[in-house]
Amino acid sequence: MGFTGLALGALLHRDGWGRDHNTGEIPDGRPHFAPRAKSVIWFCMLGGTSHLESFDPKPEIDKYAGKTFTETPHNDAIVKSPYYRSNVRDFAGVPRDLMPTLYPTQIGFKPRGDSGIPVSDWWPHVGGCIDDVAVVRSMWTTDNDHAAQLQFHTGRHIFDGFHPSIGSWVHYGLGSLNDNLPQFIVMGGSPGDCCGGVGAHGASYLGPEHAAVPLNIDPANPLAFGKPAIAVSEQQRLEELELLRELNGVAQAEYPRDQALAARVKAYELAFRMQMAVPGILNINEETASTRTAYGLDKDPTRRMGQLCLAARRLVEQGVRFIQIYDDGWDAHSKLKENHSTRCAAVDQPIAALLADLKQRGLLEETVVVWGTEFGRTPGAERSDGRDHHPYGFSIWMAGGGVRGGTIHGATDELGFHAVQDRHYVTDLHATVLHQLGLDSRRLEVPGQKRLEIDFGQPIRAILV
Repeated sequence: MGFTGLALGALLHRDGWGRDHNTGEIPDGRPHFAPRAKSVIWFCMLGGTSHLESFDPKPEIDKYAGKTFTETPHNDAIVKSPYYRSNVRDFAGVPRDLMPTLYPTQIGFKPRGDSGIPVSDWWPHVGGCIDDVAVVRSMWTTDNDHAAQLQFHTGRHIFDGFHPSIGSWVHYGLGSLNDNLPQFIVMGGSPGDCCGGVGAHGASYLGPEHAAVPLNIDPANPLAFGKPAIAVSEQQRLEELELLRELNGVAQAEYPRDQALAARVKAYELAFRMQMAVPGILNINEETASTRTAYGLDKDPTRRMGQLCLAARRLVEQGVRFIQIYDDGWDAHSKLKENHSTRCAAVDQPIAALLADLKQRGLLEETVVVWGTEFGRTPGAERSDGRDHHPYGFSIWMAGGGVRGGTIHGATDELGFHAVQDRHYVTDLHATVLHQLGLDSRRLEVPGQKRLEIDFGQPIRAILV
């Protein structure tokens, strides 16, 4: 059935068919209260970006570099903290080693913008946009392995099984802004491998119609099953659809009250419209030379992320609700300086260009941009020149859509180990995004699928206008 089946499922669900009407309140596509934003662009750096070399400078690490925690005044604040190893769940069944020898920060920081927020020299372009950004330095999670990307997007540890992702909740709760396009799109990951783990953009019990649709930045073939298996002209496709319409019309004459059949007819038409619309929207070659240069399309290191960011802007312009963009390769157990300097050079300019482009087009006011990662990296050294996974405290940032720019919220301790001030579990980020879209997570709960209190999270109101 391919993409037509996906379109049919989405339409049937939206029109109230294929769902159990005895399961309580069903979203009607309208926000629960006045929204500040219409769309979300959500970046995830797969592997774990170091907060200590990006948005959370820690001079005490450099002061005591080469010494163990026990040789600093901060040892008790780490190992005697109520958060130490609390809730962390490892596949090995025992906590990971502490990595006790402090590893100096590998890059300098400068105050950026009028707000003076310190940002590392590996992020100069995003630093130039910092007055539009709210940095949250006090995120925490419980997964110390790479299934943390699943937890970052669903709020649940992989040991709890698969649960709906944040994008699928947005898709479930809100109606379409453009019936020619998917409303939840995922892009990025390794070249040739569209996106990261499926669970991180899946819909679980909400149903596959609310899962992300993977897109490739290839106007000739952006969508699996998005074009006929054999070459046919647009006119031929129109004639095929006309024949289907006639045949379905015969059936509808016999079953005039079959609304599902009427929805099926609409689904065929929707699939065709998507086949026509998606390649054109992803044809970033239509952009001006200056725009392409701003996004870094003229340079090998930045070209791929630049294409993804430019496509995201074009999709938002056309009314796509939720766009999830992955970048992988941040897992720096060794050679952190080489790894992070390379990855930052690939993504910093394109992401900043997206923020600036959205702002000058008036789209940033109605688009929430989220930058996040699986977890942070340890203050202590691993393999002499790397950092291990670190779920106890790390940084994310948000911009646009009613987010207060030029803001720092929360803090880790002096060595960047624990989130200690205004701590936020990952679902607080989810709740913030949903709130800006006008959604109350509790009103989206599906009867028979009871959620934990922590699943809902709380909006981070201190960073909202």
